Amino acid sequence: MRQRIAVVGAGPAGLTFARVLRRRGHPVTVLERDPAPDARPPGGTLDLHEGLGQLALDKAGLMAEFRALSRPEGQAMRILDTDGSVLRDWRSGPDDLANPEIDRGQLRDLLIGPLEVQWGRGVTQVVPGAGDGVLVHFADGRQESFDLVVGADGARSRVRPAVSSVTPHYTGITLVESSLDDVDTRHPDLARLIGDGSVAAYGVNRGLVAQRNSGGHVKVYVQFRAPLDWHANLDLADVEAVRTSLLALFEGWAPAVLDLLRRGDAFVHRPLHVLPVSHTWTHVPGVTLLGDAAHLMPPLGAGANLAMLDGAELAESIANGPDDLDKAVRAFEEQMWVRADRWAKITTAGLERLVSPDPADALALFDQVHPAR
Repeated sequence: MRQRIAVVGAGPAGLTFARVLRRRGHPVTVLERDPAPDARPPGGTLDLHEGLGQLALDKAGLMAEFRALSRPEGQAMRILDTDGSVLRDWRSGPDDLANPEIDRGQLRDLLIGPLEVQWGRGVTQVVPGAGDGVLVHFADGRQESFDLVVGADGARSRVRPAVSSVTPHYTGITLVESSLDDVDTRHPDLARLIGDGSVAAYGVNRGLVAQRNSGGHVKVYVQFRAPLDWHANLDLADVEAVRTSLLALFEGWAPAVLDLLRRGDAFVHRPLHVLPVSHTWTHVPGVTLLGDAAHLMPPLGAGANLAMLDGAELAESIANGPDDLDKAVRAFEEQMWVRADRWAKITTAGLERLVSPDPADALALFDQVHPAR
């Protein structure tokens, strides 16, 4: 008899888990609270690393499709001083496949493929040991039981409380996101400034980053240290008021750099929260976690990669040990915790150096990691 397995969340972790499990001949139910794939913007671009995200795609049998969609040139990185002078300019060629970029929306569509996602099924609570397996409560009042519920539902996971009382905490660093469309035509000067990949400038406890996506779309990220309520006297819906406030943070920076803020069309507030570096839990039969639900860490290029590999490895563990589902999940958790602990330490230290009282820390970090890019 096949086990009833559900994954909550149709992000990179949940979809990779479902694709690999399906490839191994096991049915899986994908539950997603969004009412449709295009219900909200899919987010920016991701660099998928060899040995992490790319390994997960290989396990899903999707490497050829990924290479057709990805942008190796997107690995390029330019670092500017606050006066606009170029400090570093790393470029990437078409044969450099270490960490090619792909838009989140493209990755989502690639992973969904033949999967039948149940859209609009928001989970409110997961109760293990409730009679016939694990009981899942939905926002519409319905309930359903499964033998295994996998929480791949991100930072605010509704599955996590079933195994852990830990909640994310604020890092003291905030991101504010903006964007530019049709940059090569509408903003050719900024297109040249950004190049084929990303451009960044760092000052005292703040930074400004712009990153190309496909189709001439650019995401702009402001990073700065501030209290969580830094915007208490600011209406975040007032675009021009937010722009004025952010520009004041970067007073004296080169006009060419500040144009990344002056021309943005809207601003989204994203305070950075993380889970404790060594987040683990006492194993609970019938429930486990993947990706940000298990090990939310600073967004320094590891999160989605780890989430996808989590999903692929859990699926393989289940497929390789079909007679003992609980044993397979336990083995996966032990493996995931070790890897997540290492990367959480790396990304936590990296965030401290990127948004630092000494801007030289950020440059030194890029010099350190560049050979691995």
